[in-house]
Amino acid sequence: MMNQIKRLRDHGVLVTPQRIAIAEYILKTKAHPHADAVWVHVRRRHPTISRATVYNTLNLFVEKGLVKAQPITGGAVIFDPNVRRHHHFIDEKSGIIYDLPWEAVKVTAERGLSGFEVREYQVVLRGRRRRR
Repeated sequence: MMNQIKRLRDHGVLVTPQRIAIAEYILKTKAHPHADAVWVHVRRRHPTISRATVYNTLNLFVEKGLVKAQPITGGAVIFDPNVRRHHHFIDEKSGIIYDLPWEAVKVTAERGLSGFEVREYQVVLRGRRRRR
Protein backbone atom coordinates (compact mmCIF):
# COMPACT_ATOMS: atom_id res chain seq x y z
CA MET A 1 0.00 0.00 0.00
CA MET A 2 2.83 2.43 0.79
CA ASN A 3 4.12 2.00 -2.77
CA GLN A 4 0.74 3.10 -4.17
CA ILE A 5 0.58 6.07 -1.80
CA LYS A 6 4.01 7.23 -2.95
CA ARG A 7 3.06 6.72 -6.58
CA LEU A 8 -0.11 8.79 -6.14
CA ARG A 9 1.79 11.58 -4.40
CA ASP A 10 4.55 11.50 -7.04
CA HIS A 11 1.87 12.17 -9.66
CA GLY A 12 0.32 15.04 -7.71
CA VAL A 13 -2.76 13.14 -6.53
CA LEU A 14 -4.20 14.07 -3.14
CA VAL A 15 -4.30 10.79 -1.23
CA THR A 16 -7.63 9.59 0.20
CA PRO A 17 -8.66 6.12 1.37
CA GLN A 18 -10.92 5.76 -1.69
CA ARG A 19 -8.15 6.71 -4.12
CA ILE A 20 -5.76 4.29 -2.43
CA ALA A 21 -8.31 1.48 -2.75
CA ILE A 22 -8.82 2.21 -6.46
CA ALA A 23 -5.08 2.53 -7.04
CA GLU A 24 -4.44 -0.80 -5.29
CA TYR A 25 -6.51 -2.49 -7.99
CA ILE A 26 -6.09 -0.48 -11.17
CA LEU A 27 -2.34 0.11 -10.91
CA LYS A 28 -1.57 -3.58 -10.28
CA THR A 29 -3.96 -5.34 -12.64
CA LYS A 30 -2.93 -6.92 -15.93
CA ALA A 31 -6.55 -6.68 -17.06
CA HIS A 32 -7.96 -3.73 -18.97
CA PRO A 33 -11.13 -3.08 -16.94
CA HIS A 34 -13.90 -0.63 -17.66
CA ALA A 35 -14.98 1.71 -14.85
CA ASP A 36 -17.87 -0.46 -13.66
CA ALA A 37 -15.56 -3.47 -13.35
CA VAL A 38 -13.21 -1.38 -11.19
CA TRP A 39 -16.16 -0.29 -9.06
CA VAL A 40 -17.37 -3.88 -8.58
CA HIS A 41 -13.88 -5.06 -7.64
CA VAL A 42 -13.17 -2.21 -5.19
CA ARG A 43 -16.63 -2.53 -3.58
CA ARG A 44 -15.78 -6.04 -2.39
CA ARG A 45 -13.40 -4.55 0.17
CA HIS A 46 -14.95 -1.08 0.42
CA PRO A 47 -18.74 -1.57 0.16
CA THR A 48 -19.60 2.11 0.65
CA ILE A 49 -17.55 3.45 -2.27
CA SER A 50 -19.75 5.09 -4.87
CA ARG A 51 -19.71 4.57 -8.62
CA ALA A 52 -19.18 8.34 -9.04
CA THR A 53 -16.08 8.23 -6.84
CA VAL A 54 -14.61 5.44 -8.95
CA TYR A 55 -15.39 7.23 -12.23
CA ASN A 56 -14.02 10.55 -10.97
CA THR A 57 -10.90 8.91 -9.57
CA LEU A 58 -10.20 7.01 -12.79
CA ASN A 59 -10.55 10.24 -14.75
CA LEU A 60 -8.16 11.94 -12.32
CA PHE A 61 -5.68 9.08 -12.74
CA VAL A 62 -5.89 9.54 -16.52
CA GLU A 63 -5.33 13.29 -16.17
CA LYS A 64 -2.30 12.67 -13.95
CA GLY A 65 -0.79 10.05 -16.28
CA LEU A 66 -1.24 7.04 -14.00
CA VAL A 67 -3.51 5.14 -16.42
CA LYS A 68 -4.70 5.56 -20.00
CA ALA A 69 -8.31 5.58 -21.11
CA GLN A 70 -8.65 3.47 -24.27
CA PRO A 71 -11.85 3.28 -26.35
CA ILE A 72 -11.08 -0.12 -27.91
CA THR A 73 -13.93 -2.47 -27.03
CA GLY A 74 -17.10 -1.66 -28.93
CA GLY A 75 -17.13 1.97 -27.88
CA ALA A 76 -16.66 1.20 -24.19
CA VAL A 77 -13.67 2.82 -22.53
CA ILE A 78 -11.21 0.60 -20.73
CA PHE A 79 -8.50 1.74 -18.34
CA ASP A 80 -4.96 0.57 -18.96
CA PRO A 81 -2.33 0.83 -16.23
CA ASN A 82 0.40 0.32 -18.84
CA VAL A 83 1.04 3.91 -19.94
CA ARG A 84 4.08 3.04 -22.07
CA ARG A 85 3.65 2.87 -25.85
CA HIS A 86 2.17 -0.48 -26.82
CA HIS A 87 -0.51 -2.09 -28.96
CA HIS A 88 -3.37 -4.45 -28.05
CA PHE A 89 -4.67 -7.83 -29.10
CA ILE A 90 -8.28 -8.69 -28.25
CA ASP A 91 -9.12 -12.38 -28.04
CA GLU A 92 -12.57 -12.56 -29.64
CA LYS A 93 -13.48 -15.76 -27.83
CA SER A 94 -12.55 -14.80 -24.27
CA GLY A 95 -12.65 -11.00 -24.52
CA ILE A 96 -9.24 -10.79 -22.85
CA ILE A 97 -7.12 -7.85 -23.97
CA TYR A 98 -3.38 -8.47 -24.22
CA ASP A 99 -0.63 -5.89 -24.37
CA LEU A 100 1.66 -6.23 -27.37
CA PRO A 101 5.14 -4.72 -27.43
CA TRP A 102 5.38 -1.55 -29.48
CA GLU A 103 8.07 -3.13 -31.67
CA ALA A 104 5.86 -6.13 -32.52
CA VAL A 105 3.79 -4.13 -35.02
CA LYS A 106 5.30 -1.87 -37.64
CA VAL A 107 3.20 1.03 -38.86
CA THR A 108 4.62 3.19 -41.61
CA ALA A 109 1.60 4.96 -43.08
CA GLU A 110 1.50 7.85 -40.59
CA ARG A 111 4.56 9.41 -42.26
CA GLY A 112 2.83 9.41 -45.62
CA LEU A 113 -0.43 11.02 -44.51
CA SER A 114 -0.47 14.38 -46.24
CA GLY A 115 -2.46 17.03 -44.45
CA PHE A 116 -2.56 15.23 -41.09
CA GLU A 117 -0.48 15.71 -37.99
CA VAL A 118 -0.41 12.36 -36.19
CA ARG A 119 -0.12 12.88 -32.45
CA GLU A 120 -0.58 9.29 -31.32
CA TYR A 121 -1.67 5.93 -32.64
CA GLN A 122 -2.05 2.33 -31.59
CA VAL A 123 -2.93 -0.83 -33.40
CA VAL A 124 -5.71 -3.06 -32.08
CA LEU A 125 -5.58 -6.61 -33.41
CA ARG A 126 -8.52 -8.96 -33.00
CA GLY A 127 -8.62 -12.72 -33.33
CA ARG A 128 -8.02 -15.78 -31.24
CA ARG A 129 -5.04 -16.46 -29.07
CA ARG A 130 -3.49 -19.82 -29.85
CA ARG A 131 -2.76 -21.99 -26.84
CA ARG A 132 0.68 -23.46 -26.62
